[in-house]
Amino acid sequence: MSAADDRSTARRTLIVIGLVLATVVGLGLVWATRRVLVWGLVAAFLAVALKPLVDRLQRRVRRRAVATLLVFLATFVLLATLGTLIVVPLVDEVGRFADRAPDLVREAQAGRGPVGRLLERLHLLRYAEPEQLRRYGDRLGEPTVGLVRGVAQAVAAVVTVVVLAYLMVLEAPKIVAATLRLVGDGAAERLRRIGRDTSRIVTGYLSGNLLISVICGGLTFVVLFLLGVPFAAVIALVVAVVDLIPLVGATLGAIVAAGAGFLHSPTAGVVVLVFFVVYQQVENHLLQPVIMARAVRLNPLTVLVSLLLAAELAGLVGALLAIPAAGVVQVLLREFVPAGRQALPVPAAGDGPAGAPGPGTRDRPPAGG
Repeated sequence: MSAADDRSTARRTLIVIGLVLATVVGLGLVWATRRVLVWGLVAAFLAVALKPLVDRLQRRVRRRAVATLLVFLATFVLLATLGTLIVVPLVDEVGRFADRAPDLVREAQAGRGPVGRLLERLHLLRYAEPEQLRRYGDRLGEPTVGLVRGVAQAVAAVVTVVVLAYLMVLEAPKIVAATLRLVGDGAAERLRRIGRDTSRIVTGYLSGNLLISVICGGLTFVVLFLLGVPFAAVIALVVAVVDLIPLVGATLGAIVAAGAGFLHSPTAGVVVLVFFVVYQQVENHLLQPVIMARAVRLNPLTVLVSLLLAAELAGLVGALLAIPAAGVVQVLLREFVPAGRQALPVPAAGDGPAGAPGPGTRDRPPAGG
């Protein structure tokens, strides 16, 4: 082997080693910054959803900064109103429970009241002794620091996502114009189509998901109201908000509503459970296919597979972004994969190996004959 071959082999070996190291370093950086990357992804999703509203409002107020600020303020007011409607009654109920807690504990320790009778029937009355309750209280105090840290991280995540989304929407025209100038006229039109289709998919997904949640919350309110369950409106609102979560949202809502129904009466709890079993079948086989098919234009199998894979890889955030992400992938495939490669070509009659006539061409008259 000559010296030139040795240098070429060594060069290729170094290139391969360098590529492997660069890939490992890149994956390590992605893993180390995964939290920030998830925040950025959620912010981009929110920015794409709110950008059409900002563009429409900008045509009236003329200034994008004012339009962006008004849209984000309206969104914040809406979310704060929903949070207040949910949190205030819950705080009142927690306060009432705290006032009654000492009496409930004494009744449970004596085996009286519904809790005490239940503990006695299940042979769990010994766990309600004062020493046992004191140990439970000490154990509950241990994860307090972790709980406070988790709340602080959640608040920081929400603030970061909102600020990132605000800046993305505000600077969107400049970013789009600079990108189109870099790619040239030929690719600019393709990028515009991708942007329009992506915005349509995200907006359609949000509107379709909101519509399904409104239907779920409205029907839940009607059932709870007819059964006489207290705080029917608040429980229905909680169910509607939880139903926004794909895969597990309706199940979590059913647990909340059925728990409230059983606290009211066993009959109400059974009726609520039956209602949610029927409603989930209707939502899964009628509402979601019809609404999401029109909003995102994905077949149900693609939706289900995307949800399962994304939930496994990225948890709740992945489940929330799975359907629009699958729609965006479909748009990219349509734009960048040639039409001839999207499906296997059907051989035409007479196609054969290069330079050889196909079957049936021997007796075919020449063109123009």
